[in-house]
Amino acid sequence: MRRKLYPINTLTRAKHVGTAWELIGPTVTFANFTNRVFHNEITQVEAIELKIKNAEIELGALRNERDAMYMSLWDKVKRMYAGVKATYGDDSMQYEMVGRTRTSRRKRRARRLVVG
Repeated sequence: MRRKLYPINTLTRAKHVGTAWELIGPTVTFANFTNRVFHNEITQVEAIELKIKNAEIELGALRNERDAMYMSLWDKVKRMYAGVKATYGDDSMQYEMVGRTRTSRRKRRARRLVVG
């Protein structure tokens, strides 16, 4: 992931500077911007952060909903596998049709020879 081009605590620093600026004198200008422009930008950043926080909460809820649906779906898939196995057997074409490997097509484990 790309490194950000600003410190993590930029908003905290900006609020601190804004408070100090109020004490120094709100009519004093630095560079090309005024105290009002500075505080407006802080407000905009806070609004964007709030939108991001709300979107992350919504995304978390959607992920939880998705995971619940996947669990439900996986349960039904497992039941389908078991049902086909119980009804038709684990060496049937139907068992293979649902994506399982028939017992006659499984590779046998190689026997180990015990030396000694």
